[in-house]
Amino acid sequence: MVPSLLALLLALGAAATALAEPLRFVDCGSKDGSIQEVNVSPCPTQPCQLHKGTSYSINVTFASKIESQGSKARVYGEMLHVDIPFPIPEPDGCKSGIQCPIQKGHSYSYLNKLPVKSEYPSIKLIVKWELVDDQDQMLFCWKIPVQITS
Repeated sequence: MVPSLLALLLALGAAATALAEPLRFVDCGSKDGSIQEVNVSPCPTQPCQLHKGTSYSINVTFASKIESQGSKARVYGEMLHVDIPFPIPEPDGCKSGIQCPIQKGHSYSYLNKLPVKSEYPSIKLIVKWELVDDQDQMLFCWKIPVQITS
């Protein structure tokens, strides 16, 4: 009985890990906040394979080091050290899971979508995601490698 219970717990743990999909990311200048976790779903392996015509869920858990009335997201595709703006459906962080005003010392779950348009080229690049406060200072900034595919 004990070995089968252990197997069940291991299987459940593996399933939960597969669903959560926390990523290895590079912090690229989070000044006014600290990132606790970045999830992109679905992205079971890195670099993330982003399929054209698909939308991906982004969930970033972070703690704020400051107070701010609002926040705004900026997303870029980084190629050859050049940031190319990448449009997202909702740049307002206060409409993306964050309870505003943002309070110092509180943790937040930022939720958004990353749509990959059919007309994007099939290339490898770095996705850079920033969230700035009302003083245009970095609440968080993270980067992950991706591969856009058909």
